[in-house]
Amino acid sequence: MLFRKKNVQEPAPLQVPAHIGIIMDGNGRWAKRRRLPRSAGHRAGAENFRVITRYCSKIGVQYLTLYVLSTENWSRPVEEVNALLSLFKEYLEEALRDFMDENIQVHFLGETSAFSEELRELIYRVEEASSSKTGMVLNLAINYGGRAEITRATRLFAEDAVAGRVRPDQLTEAVFSNYLYTAGQPDPDMIIRPSGEQRLSNFLLWQCAYTEFVYSDILWPDFKPADLDEMIRIYSSRQRRFGGV
Repeated sequence: MLFRKKNVQEPAPLQVPAHIGIIMDGNGRWAKRRRLPRSAGHRAGAENFRVITRYCSKIGVQYLTLYVLSTENWSRPVEEVNALLSLFKEYLEEALRDFMDENIQVHFLGETSAFSEELRELIYRVEEASSSKTGMVLNLAINYGGRAEITRATRLFAEDAVAGRVRPDQLTEAVFSNYLYTAGQPDPDMIIRPSGEQRLSNFLLWQCAYTEFVYSDILWPDFKPADLDEMIRIYSSRQRRFGGV
């Protein structure tokens, strides 16, 4: 008797998103579960940021946008904000010292005028030093808020209109996008939020009109490359219609 093999449907091939955004959430809860200060959670999260960034570059992500510090985070205790800024400074110094071996171009999204002169100088040096890189673009959203970005873009367009460089009737969605921090970049294909929270928290509000949102209960310091692979599998299984049928 002959037995025929049943046709088993092959899983859909993974589609690595061109642009991934990550809301790095859960550092504080990670530390609390271990009875550690919140600053320890932020340090663990910063270490994981390095791991995930390099992994994204390795698998072919073209743009990676990470939510580092929001405009609302300044309301946290002074000690915690200072710890975050200290870690950010460490990263910038490391980027100039070691990270330049990576083929990664670094951009900063957000209002940097609130930072010290030393931090602003480091930001400038990192952007300049990585500007010739041809690999993945890494966007670091620091002192960033989606509403603030839209307000800023509106003001910049208005200033150009007053100066006669553009006419109000020339404003389209495409033109407006050129006034955003992400000008010239594609909108995110997927936004990931670890920690179980299911909200955008003022992140890339204009850009993610049709972005696929995926969340995980895993806290950010515990979020591994294998977890990112699982998020990409979820993304790959969805059909993106962009408002069509």
